[in-house]
Amino acid sequence: MNASVIIDSETLALREFHPFKANGVTYLYMVPSAGIFRMDGPSDAILETLSKSPKVKTELIDELLSQFDIDLLLETIDELIEIRAIGDIDAPKDLVPNDLPPAGFPLTTMVLNVTNKCNLACTYCYEYGEDKIVDTQYGDQPRFMAEETAKESVEFLLEECQGQDVAHITFFGGETLLNFPVLQDTVAYARRRAAEEGKRIEFSLTTNATLLRPEIIEWLADNQIGVTISIDGPKEVQDGLRVFHNGKGSYDVVEPKIKELLKRHKTRPIGARVTLTQKNMDVLRIFRHLTEEMGFWEVGLAPVTTQDQRDYAITSQGKDNMLEQFEILAQEWLECALNDKHHGFSNVKDTLEEIHKGVSKAYGCGAGLGLMGVATDGNVSLCHRFAGSPEHIIGSIKEGIDRDKQEEFLVDHHIASKTDCHTCWARPICSGGCYHEAHVQYGTSSHANLHYCTWVRSWTHTCLEIYGALAEKNPEFLNRFDA
Repeated sequence: MNASVIIDSETLALREFHPFKANGVTYLYMVPSAGIFRMDGPSDAILETLSKSPKVKTELIDELLSQFDIDLLLETIDELIEIRAIGDIDAPKDLVPNDLPPAGFPLTTMVLNVTNKCNLACTYCYEYGEDKIVDTQYGDQPRFMAEETAKESVEFLLEECQGQDVAHITFFGGETLLNFPVLQDTVAYARRRAAEEGKRIEFSLTTNATLLRPEIIEWLADNQIGVTISIDGPKEVQDGLRVFHNGKGSYDVVEPKIKELLKRHKTRPIGARVTLTQKNMDVLRIFRHLTEEMGFWEVGLAPVTTQDQRDYAITSQGKDNMLEQFEILAQEWLECALNDKHHGFSNVKDTLEEIHKGVSKAYGCGAGLGLMGVATDGNVSLCHRFAGSPEHIIGSIKEGIDRDKQEEFLVDHHIASKTDCHTCWARPICSGGCYHEAHVQYGTSSHANLHYCTWVRSWTHTCLEIYGALAEKNPEFLNRFDA
C-alpha cells in the first residue's frame, strides 16, 4: 500500500537540535529545552533524509517504506514531532522566551568580600591588575570588612533566602585569610542564627594559601569549611605570575602549607583553581602536578579574564591548544568514570552535571539573582567580581535589594536580549557567559562573550559525547548527578 493514501501532506523539516554520537549511537541535544534523546529504529534514517531537504510527509514515508514498517515510521515521526526534532516547515521558530524569574527569587549563595587587600601582586589579577574596575588602593571602601558588617550580611542572607532550608556563604578577598578573625566570628554567628531560623548554612572560602597556619588549618577542618586554593601549577609556572609585592615567587611558601592542609582537612574536598594565561599553557603538566604531586582532589582550570592586548592574554592558537589538552583530560575522566573511579578534572564534572539536569539557562550564571556579592562596606553587587563597583551595586545589607535595579539587570542580561546567542545551539549551557568577562572585553556586562563562542561550542560537544558514552556503557554513574 502506498503511504500517501494514509498520510497527510504536511511538509516536515528539521528543527533546532545538535546531534552527537557515542559508541556509534546518535543522540540529539535539543535546543532550547536542553533535553537529550537517544535515536534508534528509523529515527536516524528520518533525520538523515530530512537533513538533505524538507519532505512532504507522504514523500518521507514513501522513501523509507522499503526499510521500515509503516506503523513504525508513523510512530517514530510522531515521537520526533513531539520532542520537536522535526516539525512543519512553516511552523514558527522556537523563540527565546523573555520570561523573567519570579519576584522574590531566593538568594542562596552570598559571597562576602571580607577584604579588598592582598599580600600577593599577581600580574593578571582582575582586582588589582591592568583590567581592574574598582579602585581598591585609593577608593572609599574599607580595606577590611568589620565584624558588625559581616553579621548584618548574615541577617541579610537569612532574610533573602526565604523558603530555602540551606544557604551558602563563601568568603572571598583580596586574600581572604587576611581577615581571619572576622571569618571565625561570622561562622559562629551564622551557625547560631541559622539554627534559630531552622536553617543550615554551609561555608567555603578561596585563598592563595600563603597565610595558612596550623591553627587556621585546624579551624577549617573542624568547621567543615570548603576550601578552594588559587594556584597555577608547578614552581616555575606559579612563580611566573603569582608573586609577592617584592616580586618574589610564592610557590615555596604555599607548597608545604597546602600539603599540610590536604593532610589534615578531610571533612570537605579541597580544590585547586588555576588561571591559564598565554604564559602558562601546559594544561596537562599543571593538572598532573596539582593532582598527583600536590594531592588535590579536584582541579578546575579557567582562562584569564583580560583584554586582548595584554601579553598574557590567550591567543586564538592558545585557545585551540587549551581545548586539545582539555579534551585529553576529558577522555581520561571518561575512562575513570566507566570504571567507577574518581578523576579530578572538575571542568568535565561541572558541565556534565548541567547536561544531566537539563539546565537551560536564561542567564550566564546566578549573579544578581541566586548569588550576590557583598563588598567590605556592605553594598551588595551582582557578584564578588563586581564588589565595590558603583556601576554594579543593586542594594545594601541594611536597605535590602533595590528591586528596580535588579529587574533592570535581569531584563538587560536575559538571553532574550542577547541576539547574537539566539542561533547558537550551545546557548542552554552558556547563555552568553560570564558578566565580568564581558565587562572587561566589551565595556558592558550584558554583552555576549563572542570571543569564546567557538571554544564553548567545541567543549560542550566534547562533554555531550562523554555523557552519551556514559549513558551507553555505565548509565548508573550518571545517578551521581541527581543529588
